[in-house]
Amino acid sequence: MTENETVLCIKRNRLPESWVQQKSIVPLELDLFIEHCAATGFEFINRSDAEKDPSYKQIIPYIILQTSDFEKTAIYNRKGNEQRLHNLCSIGIGGHINPVDMKTQNDAFKQILITGMERELNEELDQRSEDDLPHFIGVISEDITDVGKVHLGAVFRILTTVPEKFSPGLELFQFAWKKTKNLEQLNLELWSTMALKLISDI
Repeated sequence: MTENETVLCIKRNRLPESWVQQKSIVPLELDLFIEHCAATGFEFINRSDAEKDPSYKQIIPYIILQTSDFEKTAIYNRKGNEQRLHNLCSIGIGGHINPVDMKTQNDAFKQILITGMERELNEELDQRSEDDLPHFIGVISEDITDVGKVHLGAVFRILTTVPEKFSPGLELFQFAWKKTKNLEQLNLELWSTMALKLISDI
């Protein structure tokens, strides 16, 4: 966490109840997600405050990489800034949305979300196939872990026929393509387990 970092948040009580249950896995169209979030009134607040305040949900783009036949999914070991997730395996690339993702004060929520997602992909991957675009698939949220209580995942998926064109940056430790059917045997972070369920529901 960088000093004085501010992150995009939405008041929990302004979000649909189905999104903020003890464990929420909600398949959703992008337009509906944008409509709800834009109507709530989002704000940027200090991340150190947001991490301790479950009355806010920090919005996190969470991008899954899969082969087009769904047989393989990209996975890596958590070694980044979030100490609470270390040594867990993750299928989600992403992170916080910051003011740098808002080009003007009049930017709509959709533009900020997409800009933040693209920035995260560019930061985490040294190379990727530009022909394979992220598609929004739904929302995940949980109040079981300390991390989950203050975050809401906006889940995107990239399907590709050329997984070899995706090269990880240093943050994606032990990056590999694994058989999707075997992922649940690994020590996955809770969000990844939930994202796999989300994928199976769509």
